[in-house]
Amino acid sequence: MKKILILIALLIGIKDFAGAQSVSQNERMQWWRDAHFGMFIHWGLYAIPAGEWEGKEIEGIGEWIMKRAQIPATEYRQFAKEFNPVKFNAYDFVTTAKNAGMKYITITSKHHDGFAMFKSDASDYNIVDATPYGKDVIKALAEECHKQGLRICFYYSQSRDWNEPNGLDNEWDFPKERNFQKYLEEKVKPQLTELLANYGPVGLIWFDTPMSITKEQAQSLKNLVRRLQPECIISGRLGGGVETDYMSTGDNVIPATVVPGDWEVPATLNNTWGYKKNDHHWKSPVDLTRLLFDITAKGGNYLLNVGPTAEGLIPQESVDILANVGDWMKINSESVYGALPNPFNVEFKWGNITQKSGKLYLGIFDWPSGDFYLEGLENKVNKVYLLSDANQTPLPFKSIYNKNLKHHTLKIELPDAAPDEAVSVVVLEIKGKAKVEHEICQNVDGSVLLHGAMADARKDGKPYDLKFTARGGGADWKDENVNLTWNFKVEEPGQYKIDLVSTETGSHGNPLWQGGHKVKIQTSGQSVEFVVKKDFSEYNQRTQYWKKIHTDGGNINLKKAGEYTLSLEPQELSDGNMGFTFQSISLIPVSH
Repeated sequence: MKKILILIALLIGIKDFAGAQSVSQNERMQWWRDAHFGMFIHWGLYAIPAGEWEGKEIEGIGEWIMKRAQIPATEYRQFAKEFNPVKFNAYDFVTTAKNAGMKYITITSKHHDGFAMFKSDASDYNIVDATPYGKDVIKALAEECHKQGLRICFYYSQSRDWNEPNGLDNEWDFPKERNFQKYLEEKVKPQLTELLANYGPVGLIWFDTPMSITKEQAQSLKNLVRRLQPECIISGRLGGGVETDYMSTGDNVIPATVVPGDWEVPATLNNTWGYKKNDHHWKSPVDLTRLLFDITAKGGNYLLNVGPTAEGLIPQESVDILANVGDWMKINSESVYGALPNPFNVEFKWGNITQKSGKLYLGIFDWPSGDFYLEGLENKVNKVYLLSDANQTPLPFKSIYNKNLKHHTLKIELPDAAPDEAVSVVVLEIKGKAKVEHEICQNVDGSVLLHGAMADARKDGKPYDLKFTARGGGADWKDENVNLTWNFKVEEPGQYKIDLVSTETGSHGNPLWQGGHKVKIQTSGQSVEFVVKKDFSEYNQRTQYWKKIHTDGGNINLKKAGEYTLSLEPQELSDGNMGFTFQSISLIPVSH
């Protein structure tokens, strides 16, 4: 009864931070769209065992140790009596994020273990009432974010709660029968109310693992957030089929193409979210900087995680890595903040592109040893320079137009040495809005890239929306009746090798690949059939965990210059859940 009375008092006393006026979706999302880069913080009692239980290292991510090791709730609760993060300093946390160039912080207010990192009258299983530390770290962090100009955001596990008999997913302690609605009413909604009422303006609520939550239940949570803070964004994992403000990809999953709409990649600095003392698989600052630019170029946000220790410290490795990314951002943030996605839609071997009005930012990962070409840009280019050059010294360039192919090529004379090891940004000042060719043309190096996202996908002769959203960036292709067709132009006739690329998929801890698919490629009266097999694999710096798998599909003969049509048709897809994770075909000139 006491908790119910407290909740009623909170509801009566809440003032709408945004006032009575309505908030448009664009107004709500603008700061987030401009930011592109945020810090995720997974912190809780799981930092105490730090990946070990009863003398054994537990596989999997650190914050899941309670479930992975089947720790009884009564025993897991004892960690609260040890939790005393006396080295926690909100200023250090926020400064680390700010120095990295991050614009918002999302912290686990309550993870699946059910423990709240804030003062809660809805449950005394919280950092203030259940630990010797006795202080509200969420309050300290929110105040520091407001002071330093970052948005404070809260992760909240709305369905899983391994501490509550009526929460979902603890089958080792509690009966299978549970009253989930009772859990929502007595814990979830009161705690969300506290988070939205007691810590000032909240940037977003990051829901997670909806499981069996119904549409009505999920909608009631959305309504609660909208009522209390209309400007607060709602993340993509609310569940129940309820529309949210943006889409969240799978963990560490980066798409291979531009994705329309608002979306975000939640990602780890090593292999875990919550702190694990034996996980030293740190990603390099170079890789992380490239991923930040690549995700921005594809239209998304990068939410990069740190897992503080039980003492309250962000691991020094994380601090140092983020500082390195921040050094790059201090020089190149113009190509990230407020940037729009690549007008070409697909990534390039050399890097990717972001854009703003009148400017393209070419983020070059692998600095060329010879001439550099950008193919397919139709705009007049007025000036080219390095973003790192404060004087904006013009770089020589030449615009080339091939009348036969109706193909534009921009040749840029770059310095011999790359300005930056991670991403060197070349700025093109262009006339008008970026306009690119829709036709696929042979590249300067003679190759032809036929990316799946650029194909005409059809099923039984009708347009088909084939998604390229498998982990690793491949297609979710499980229907043998779907086929792809490309139109392209070549100037140099001859023999071309077919290099078919598919991708690994599955969890980032256990990447898998499924081959054995029988496919047929047809072009200019020729037909080639082969089985998709692993001829060799290639590390993909865009996905980190999932490799590209190359299949040699034999040769075709393009006998003359001109336009061609090529089709890819499955003859038989092998059994399995992964399907055909196709990504692209490259036609590579055969040397004579």
